[in-house]
Amino acid sequence: MIRDRVALEKAEDEVLAPFAIHSRLSKGRKYQEEEPSYRTCFQRDRDRIIHTSAFRRLEYKTQVFINYEGDYYRTRLTHELEVAQIGRTIARALGGNEDLVEAICLAHDLGHPPFGHSGEVVLSRLMKDHGGFDHNKHSLRIVTFLERRFPEFPGLNLTMEVLEGIVKHETEYDASDASEYDPSLRGHLEAQITNVADELAYTAHDLDDGLRSGIITPPMLAGIPIWEILLESIQWKGVQLDDLTRHCLIRKLIGMEVTDIVETTESNLTRNNVQSVIELQKLPYNVVSISEEMRRRNREIKDFLYKNLYRHYRVVRMAVKAERIITELFNAYLNNPTTLPYHVQADITERGLERTICDYLAGMTDRYAIDEYQKLFDPTMLP
Repeated sequence: MIRDRVALEKAEDEVLAPFAIHSRLSKGRKYQEEEPSYRTCFQRDRDRIIHTSAFRRLEYKTQVFINYEGDYYRTRLTHELEVAQIGRTIARALGGNEDLVEAICLAHDLGHPPFGHSGEVVLSRLMKDHGGFDHNKHSLRIVTFLERRFPEFPGLNLTMEVLEGIVKHETEYDASDASEYDPSLRGHLEAQITNVADELAYTAHDLDDGLRSGIITPPMLAGIPIWEILLESIQWKGVQLDDLTRHCLIRKLIGMEVTDIVETTESNLTRNNVQSVIELQKLPYNVVSISEEMRRRNREIKDFLYKNLYRHYRVVRMAVKAERIITELFNAYLNNPTTLPYHVQADITERGLERTICDYLAGMTDRYAIDEYQKLFDPTMLP
């Protein structure tokens, strides 16, 4: 039997929790469209996100280590995919809408500029007097305005639920940015799942990449409770960590975190007797969360990563390079807009010079930004 959209929506009604977002109850899109025959509205949103230029560019945007440092370190693209995988697992366990979670997860970092967090800090400083820059806001800007793939409307015309998930991706968000999505309400279940999946993924996978790089070694982690629990769980007492053991430890860490999230969230839902989407959103705190004990353990590993990985001289050196590259490119374009490509210059009248430059820089991959820098400042390079 063919399972068309109506059948898929009926299947959702049978398996999703009453506090999950059901596709057939979506608030719809800004621009009216006929929905596809064999996909739900959230499945269409996921597919539209995957086909964007912004999504493909994430392959060459830094997570912690810049792309040319090695083929096996995370990039923004692999991070998005890993967040989506973890998000779907949590959603399935809690009766949430997996397709909606996946769409939000795959869109949540579309707005990240090159060079990871360093790039965002620099652009935020440069745009301080011109509307600022924040990658969450820029992700929303990409899917509602910058991506031009349809003649009928700007952006991707995603459903309101996906847009709300992007806007309310962080626990604390600017209420003005959520004006179209009722800022008095917390994110829906699927938005909250994206929050915890993102945090879980980057903590576990930054630890994994740090161990792979050799910047972090097992003796350095000795005494950190969550690390000791992981070692005990696989009965490992070595010093030199081989790839297979490292994979096992990270897998155990993710499994432990997911279990804690699901059990803690189930307890929160039961304690508050949540029976609908609106009841969940009206709670004074995010119902999807980790336990206090796990929060303390995560805080210790995050503090360790900040001190020993994010502030390691190899990572800091790249951050310094990133600041110089983005700052000098921004100022060069600002002082002489004719150095911008013609298709970028065409946007200045509509967006303003500073925002046009910011959009252009934020869309660059690491290697494209480096190439542009060399073309502008190295006299031996062809423009």
